[in-house]
Amino acid sequence: MLGELNESQMNNLLSSQVVGRIACADDAQPYIVPVTYTFDGTYIYGQTNEGLKLNILRKNPNVCFEVDQMNDMANWQSVVVYGTFEELNEQEAVQARNVLYTRVMPLMTSATIHAHEHKEQSVVDDSTRIKQVMYRIRINRKTGRFEKR
Repeated sequence: MLGELNESQMNNLLSSQVVGRIACADDAQPYIVPVTYTFDGTYIYGQTNEGLKLNILRKNPNVCFEVDQMNDMANWQSVVVYGTFEELNEQEAVQARNVLYTRVMPLMTSATIHAHEHKEQSVVDDSTRIKQVMYRIRINRKTGRFEKR
């Protein structure tokens, strides 16, 4: 059975995943890349460094964001978000980083790595995963589909 996800189902899918795809476009070519993200019920938050994606987003803030969950070819869900890229500064960036890291950092390194005692020189350091630019996607509308057998 094919169908459409309701608002609650779309929000649940957005909240349950941490990797989505952001699509942006300049005058010449669309560009889509996977990103680590979190959804707080209102915004999609992410981080990035200077590069092609950020250059395009600064020129054209209209984005499409997609997340999916696939159990098999006959059992899947997908949400497409149409929104606006917003680069965050100062306090908003700090708050966004806290929201993102609270959700994503526990998944970045194995719990067993952090649980064991390490010699001083072998302690895991996640600080290198911090990227320079925090952003959010202001959601204008979203659609969701599913297939279930």
